[in-house]
Amino acid sequence: MKRIISVLLAALLLCGCTAALADSESSSRAVIGADLSNSEIQQVYDIFGIDRGDVKELTVTNADEREYLEGLVSDSLIGTRAISCIFIESLDEGDGMSVSVKNISWCTSDMYINAMVTAGISDANVIFAAPFSVSGTAALTGIYKAYEDITGEKLDATAKLVGTQELTTTAELADEIGSADSTAIVNELKLILDKTKDMSDEELRQEIIGIAAKYDVELTDSQLDKLIELCRAMEKLDTTQLKEKVEQAQQYLKDAISDSGRVAEFFHNIGDSISDVIDAIIGFFQRLFGIADE
Repeated sequence: MKRIISVLLAALLLCGCTAALADSESSSRAVIGADLSNSEIQQVYDIFGIDRGDVKELTVTNADEREYLEGLVSDSLIGTRAISCIFIESLDEGDGMSVSVKNISWCTSDMYINAMVTAGISDANVIFAAPFSVSGTAALTGIYKAYEDITGEKLDATAKLVGTQELTTTAELADEIGSADSTAIVNELKLILDKTKDMSDEELRQEIIGIAAKYDVELTDSQLDKLIELCRAMEKLDTTQLKEKVEQAQQYLKDAISDSGRVAEFFHNIGDSISDVIDAIIGFFQRLFGIADE
């Protein structure tokens, strides 16, 4: 009888593990740059914190990159090889976005979040990574592939192109004025698209100049032209829905900052507690053996 019970328990445990693995495979993907060696792929999986084979693996090529990026950024940034990779875990609706980057030199986590939101991606845990420092242009293409494979639905083609345009414009602007100001200016534009639709290019130019001034930033004519072009592209999307997504993304970032502060406070408090415990132990032995403080 005990043997039968043991077999049944083992079978239930195996079924549970199999179900958990299947669920992980259905909600998660890894997208690997096509030009990585096996050892480099292993480095990327180490960054992801999973074993190769734990989730379904897709591949992104340099040709895939060029489909979205050609004409938006210089050839030197796109390069001739696909190196950057992503891991994505789809979360329940309302869970928000969590993004981290490793060895990505050109794009920040905030830039990726905003571009993904524009493209229609939400509620996901994402890691953008490479085995060595790269621009990270292949990664956004990879996230589109992975998200569509998980959901079984195609993202809006225009939204994907606009999301890519936003990432490249924001990153190029960040090279000149810093990532925080660049992201903030683009986000403010996204929040007033219902108004910019009715503005002439010159009126929009003055509006952008005013937004930039709030951040003590003076934009060049070339930068202004790029932002006007991006704004006109974003106006092609559902601007009401995009505004809601931007507000959600901003809340994700605020929550992440708040959470990181609480974590820091938690460890600070732990440090104080450990210090108190150590002091108490030392005091105990000093009293026990009659050792005086020096």
